[in-house]
Amino acid sequence: MKTKQFLIKSLITLVVFSCFLVSVQGTANPGPTEKAQANAKPGKVIENQDKLVVLWTSGDREVALKMVFMYTLNSRKFGWWDDITLVVWGPSAKLLAEDKELQDYIKKIKEAGVVLKACKGCADLYGVSKKLEDLGIIVKYMGELTNYIKEGRNILTF
Repeated sequence: MKTKQFLIKSLITLVVFSCFLVSVQGTANPGPTEKAQANAKPGKVIENQDKLVVLWTSGDREVALKMVFMYTLNSRKFGWWDDITLVVWGPSAKLLAEDKELQDYIKKIKEAGVVLKACKGCADLYGVSKKLEDLGIIVKYMGELTNYIKEGRNILTF
């Protein structure tokens, strides 16, 4: 009987403690915007919270079609973000330069108003800089990514 009571009390204690952790979690771990606002100088508003940078590094075609491109296009189409930049980086540069269906899709993304950029260092390594430029992509060295991070832009990586 004492064992049963001990187990019930232990279970109740565990449930209460779990509820406590869940209730405090939201205040204990502020998100990036809250952290940025908290660290900002008084009166300074973080202006880049509605800016998204999609960093596409994967050489996987299915990831491109069913995640990167779909999310990026819909984000622009439905106004989920005010400002969207898609950065082609690494193996994704080679994949895009070789795949006609992806090239057609990237044109739709550009027409929707997404800014398209590619890392020149990566594109040069794969020998595809000219091809990406022909697709209307700005090909440049992407140390600019550091600026995006420091500005507080949201960065989504695939």
